[in-house]
Amino acid sequence: MSLSQTTAVILAGGFGARVRHLLPNLPKPMAPAAGRPFLEWVVRYLAKQGIGDVIISTGYLAEVVTEHFRCRPVPGVNVQCVAESEPLGTAGGFLNAARAHGRGTSAWLVLNGDSLVFADLRLLSDCVAGSETDGALLGLQVADSSRYGSFVLKPNGEVARFVEKQPGARTINAGVYLLSSALVDKFPARHPLSFERDVFPGLIERGARLRVVEVNAPFLDIGTEETLSQAEPFIRQNMEQFKAGE
Repeated sequence: MSLSQTTAVILAGGFGARVRHLLPNLPKPMAPAAGRPFLEWVVRYLAKQGIGDVIISTGYLAEVVTEHFRCRPVPGVNVQCVAESEPLGTAGGFLNAARAHGRGTSAWLVLNGDSLVFADLRLLSDCVAGSETDGALLGLQVADSSRYGSFVLKPNGEVARFVEKQPGARTINAGVYLLSSALVDKFPARHPLSFERDVFPGLIERGARLRVVEVNAPFLDIGTEETLSQAEPFIRQNMEQFKAGE
């Protein structure tokens, strides 16, 4: 499976309550970092990975996101913004964006607009291509998983179940998923809908095969005051990960 045949959906619809006081009139993913919104760096990372078809699922202050990408398109990337009319949850926002896309795709890449992990996304596509795997989930090795959910894995690397936030070193759920279109067709038709609580556990019970690809890569989630302040140096230290140009 080629990444060029994949459509990416960036989830950028949350309220960002923990850092909203630092970002007046801006949704969290639009926080400035190294001269551009953090969300634009996410799009430029996808462009460097060979993905040129991107949908942004928006919610809080959706018009700010739409206006930015209308006025400052990323070269070589078709960006479509799809707003939620009400909070739909992570999987619900994804489905809303996917249905609005209106074009076929071999697979969907899902990721968050307020975090970046510099993994080679071909690891996910290689995992799904030519196998019986229905979806590949990126797992990130961290020293402290107290802010993140993690996985319990079967011996073959497939997901057995998801675990809530726990302290200690473990492989966390990085929130980056490559899902076959056939798998997405099996999602529950309701909302709000969460990937980790509603969608994935039900699919696993019904026999879906979700495999975790474990990586050790630079990672930042700008969801707290401390990590938001790290966005500027994080981007500048990893400029080789982005597609350049105006």
